[in-house]
Amino acid sequence: MGLFKGSGVAIVTPFNDDLSVNYEKFIELLQFHLENGTDAIIVSGTTGESPTISDDEKLKLFKIAVKEIDGKIPVIAGTGSNDTAHSIRLSKAAELTGVDGLLLVTPYYNKSTQEGLIRHFTAIADEVDIPCILYNVPGRTGMNILPSTVEKLSKHKNISAVKEASGNIAQIVEVARLIPEDFYLYSGNDDHIVPVLSVGGHGVISVIANILPKETHDMVEAFLNGDTKKAANLQLLTKPITDAVFMEVNPIPIKAAMNLMGMSVGSLRMPLIEMSEPGQVLLKEEMKKIGLL
Repeated sequence: MGLFKGSGVAIVTPFNDDLSVNYEKFIELLQFHLENGTDAIIVSGTTGESPTISDDEKLKLFKIAVKEIDGKIPVIAGTGSNDTAHSIRLSKAAELTGVDGLLLVTPYYNKSTQEGLIRHFTAIADEVDIPCILYNVPGRTGMNILPSTVEKLSKHKNISAVKEASGNIAQIVEVARLIPEDFYLYSGNDDHIVPVLSVGGHGVISVIANILPKETHDMVEAFLNGDTKKAANLQLLTKPITDAVFMEVNPIPIKAAMNLMGMSVGSLRMPLIEMSEPGQVLLKEEMKKIGLL
């Protein structure tokens, strides 16, 4: 059974001027999402700059999110790693903070065989008692989870969903065909929300929801309630701003957009750097068109 239906935000990690985590601002962002219909909070994913956030910082963010959300919507902790033992340690520690589930990215750099993936995810899921979401994002990791591998992993009692960010619709359709009915499929791409829902998907883990939480929630809700026309219209309406938010490496543009909106989420930790001037010009244009500026 998946953790949520709807729009889960891959929330940014806000920083102070010295690039320490701005926990006060993080609380503000959590409240913003509660007020705007977001259906789940994903902390310390790609958009949360997980590679440069320490384990201690992650655990503090998880604790704060659990306390502030107070059971209203699920809080999901990004605890994946390319080191299985490290991921197990972090996942167990995250579980103790009270999070509702875990997001587990595929191993990156060292990668794995498909059998290695099965053992990696099984080893982590065996050590916890909360739902785990597989995270397939080969453009980032160089590692693709094949549909047949997802099918095998879906049999584990603690592996309940997959975030599919391969961008390969044919593969996503095959995943949808193979998984059991109670195993949830989430779009990992904001421009594929309606296409993934159309083959039985349950929602999205979204970047664009950081600035368009209500629209992203409404898109999924409309589709799941049978209003496919409204859902498609929202998908098409948000396509240009989605393209703008991915014109440079995520989360560079989304943080730029949030700062332009006065949300004061700060800069990024290296090797991520500020958005280029030409990129900011294009981003501002699209933000104005959709009424964000």
